[in-house]
Amino acid sequence: MQNNESVSLPEDFHGVHIHFVGIKGTGMAALVEILFHKGAVITGSDVSERFYTDEVLEKLGLHAVEFGAQNITDDVQYVIYSSAYKLDKNPDLIEAVRRGVPCLLYTQALGSYSSRAYSCGVSGVHGKTSTTGLAGTILKEIDLPSQVLAGSVINSFGGTCTYTAPSVASENTADAGRSVFVAETCEYQRHFMSFCPQKIILTSVESDHEDYYPTYEDIRNAFVDFVCKLPQGGEVIYCADDKGACESVKLTLEKRADIVAIPYGEKAVAMGGGDFTVKFGKVENERNCFTLGLFAEKGEFALSMPGRHEVLDAAAAVALVCRLLVAYGKNPLDYYENIKAGLLKFSGGKRRSEIVGRFTNKNGADVIVLDDYGHHPTAVKTTLEGYREFYKGRKIIIDFMSHTYSRTQALLNEFARCFTAADEVILHKIYSSARENPADFDITGRTLYEAVLATGQKNVHYYEEILDAADFAKAELEKPLGTEYPDGYLFVTMGAGDNWKLGKAILECK
Repeated sequence: MQNNESVSLPEDFHGVHIHFVGIKGTGMAALVEILFHKGAVITGSDVSERFYTDEVLEKLGLHAVEFGAQNITDDVQYVIYSSAYKLDKNPDLIEAVRRGVPCLLYTQALGSYSSRAYSCGVSGVHGKTSTTGLAGTILKEIDLPSQVLAGSVINSFGGTCTYTAPSVASENTADAGRSVFVAETCEYQRHFMSFCPQKIILTSVESDHEDYYPTYEDIRNAFVDFVCKLPQGGEVIYCADDKGACESVKLTLEKRADIVAIPYGEKAVAMGGGDFTVKFGKVENERNCFTLGLFAEKGEFALSMPGRHEVLDAAAAVALVCRLLVAYGKNPLDYYENIKAGLLKFSGGKRRSEIVGRFTNKNGADVIVLDDYGHHPTAVKTTLEGYREFYKGRKIIIDFMSHTYSRTQALLNEFARCFTAADEVILHKIYSSARENPADFDITGRTLYEAVLATGQKNVHYYEEILDAADFAKAELEKPLGTEYPDGYLFVTMGAGDNWKLGKAILECK
C-alpha cells in the first residue's frame, strides 16, 4: 500500500496534470477551482448523479467521467482523492497505486497547499461555511492579497466555492508565502490536522460525529490539538458565547501559553477582549443590525441574513480580517466602510439559508421556499429561532430529515426539542451514511417523531419518504392565513439529506 503521508503538491502547478477522484465533492470542487486557476491540468471522476458542483466544474470547462482504471494515463502526475474512496477499493486509485502515481487525500492536499501561504483555518462544529464565506466577501473589499476556499458555493463569490484576489491569481510562486489563504477546515476524523494555520477561527465545540468521537471530550480534544498547531504567538479567534469553544481555548492555553486568544461575541469583553464584543441591534426590513466594540464609534453593521448565529459568524469574520490587516501593517479602523460593504453583500451560499424560490398562493399570500444544511440540533434550533425573528410575519413550516443514525441516537433528546420555533414540523426516515449500518441501531425516523410529540409540541407530522409529504405540504401552503401572519409563509427544507427535493417539487407545481 502506498504511503501518502509524505507526499506533497508541487511548488509550481503550471502544466501539472492532477486527477481528482470524487471530483464532485464540495471541498474537492473548490480545490479544483484553485489549482485550475494556478495553471494545473485537471481531470476527474465521480458518480453519474448530478450535483450542484457540476455547475462549478462546467464553468471551468470540466466534466467528471465514470470511475475506471483507464482514467489514470501516463500523463497523470498526481491524484487527489475524497475520503469517501479507498486506495484499495476504487479502480482509479488502484491503478494509480499500481503505477506509483503520488496520491493525496483531499485534506492532505489542502494542507500541503496551506503550507506555502499565510493560512487561516476556519473551524468549529457550526458556522464554518458561513464564516468562511463572510470572511471572503469582506476580503473582496480589502486590499490584501487573499484567496478563500469555502465548503459550499457562496453567492457573493459569483456562484463558486472560492475567491481569489487578482494579485494572487497573477503572483509568482516565490511570492506565494506573502498571500493570505483562508479555508474551511473539517474536524471529522481529525482531517484538519493536515492544515498549516497561522491563525484559527473556532466557532463552536460540542458533541458531533459520534461514530468517530464517542464522547464530547474526544471531539473537544481534537480541537485543542488543532489549535496547538499554531506557530509561536499564533492567534485563535474564538466565540466567547460558546461554552465548548471557551473550554477548548482554556485547555489550549494551559499547554501553549504563547498562543494569543481573541474572543468575539456578546461575552467577549468579559473574556478580556472588547474589540469584537457584539451588541445586537434591531432586526427590521429583513436585516440584522449590530455593533462591534472596535467600531462602536464608527456606527452599525448590517447583515441581510437571518439569525443571531449569523451575526456571530460575521463577528468572527470581521475579527479575522482585522487581525490580518494588523499583520500587514494596516489600521482596521480605516476599513470600516469596506467591511460594512462586504457584510451587506453577503447573501449566503448553497444550502445555507438559501432562498430557492417563492410564489404567491391562490389566496394571494407570499410563500418563500428556503433550504438549509443544518443537521445538528443546535444548528437547527438556532437557525429556526433566527428565522422566527427575521421573518416575524410568516408562518414557518419546516421539513427536516435527520442525518446518520449515530447522531440521531446520541442527540435524540436535543433533536426532540429543537423545532419549537416552527409552526408546523414534517419529519422523515433517517438519511443514513455509508459509514454506518442501520441494522446496528434501534432508532428510526419515527423514533424521533415520537420523541418530538412527547415534548408536547403539536403540529408534527411524519412521512417515511420525502415526496410522500408533497400533497400535505402543498395543501398547508394554500391555507388562508390569520392576521398573525401578514407576510405569508416560510417553507424550510433542512438537513444534510436529500429532502431539498420536496421544496423543488413544491416549486415545480407553480
